[in-house]
Amino acid sequence: MSGDLNGNKILGAVLATAFVIVGVQQVTGAIYHTEPPEKMGYFVDAPEEAAAGAAEAALPPDWGTVLPAADLAAGEAAFARCQACHTYNAGGANGTGPNLYGVLGRPVAGHPGFAYSDAMIAHKAGTPTWTYDELDQFLTAPGRHVPGTKMSFAGIRDTQTRINLIAWLRSQGSTGVAVPAPDPARQPGAAAPAEGEAAETPAPGSEEAAAAAGGQAGGAPDTGAAAQPTVQATPAAPSAAASGDPSPR
Repeated sequence: MSGDLNGNKILGAVLATAFVIVGVQQVTGAIYHTEPPEKMGYFVDAPEEAAAGAAEAALPPDWGTVLPAADLAAGEAAFARCQACHTYNAGGANGTGPNLYGVLGRPVAGHPGFAYSDAMIAHKAGTPTWTYDELDQFLTAPGRHVPGTKMSFAGIRDTQTRINLIAWLRSQGSTGVAVPAPDPARQPGAAAPAEGEAAETPAPGSEEAAAAAGGQAGGAPDTGAAAQPTVQATPAAPSAAASGDPSPR
């Protein structure tokens, strides 16, 4: 008889514990009730970054000016964030990304033995070579420049960091790629040409240059007496009385 009572007590304790657990869950759910968000994620408003990106797209770096002044040590330090996926030594193995030795001047999607994404292979049709500008735009935002690329790197927004990195990459097997001459049109403060309109500079000595210079090739407009037009006097016709011929002609 006492054994049955002990079994009932154990069963009752188990049931009571179960009721307490269920009851606590219900009460907690009622107190801390939350509604799911209408839109997942968070909106990050970064107008300054967007404006900076537009400015960079409108006015690329003047490589002839910035490369000679680049900090190679800083560029090597910037490459540290790339080492998880890329090697840079000559003959180095491919990793998650291709080996980057001699990448500047190399064909896009052209490193042997690496399986490039379909997006990168399609991209090379319009941009066949890794030029300074192409490498700069890709490093700024890989996913934006080549939508669908397998490269998940967010990009380097700081222009000087990219310049240093590209200068250092050039020193790793791409020194044969010439540094272009300085381009005044890319200097800070230079007005970007309108879309679809190329800036043209009249050739020295041409008629266009002469017109732009106020009529004098290669110089400023002259406002002195020498620049004034010469007026030639037209000799007066002899009068009929002077010629002795009264008939009109």
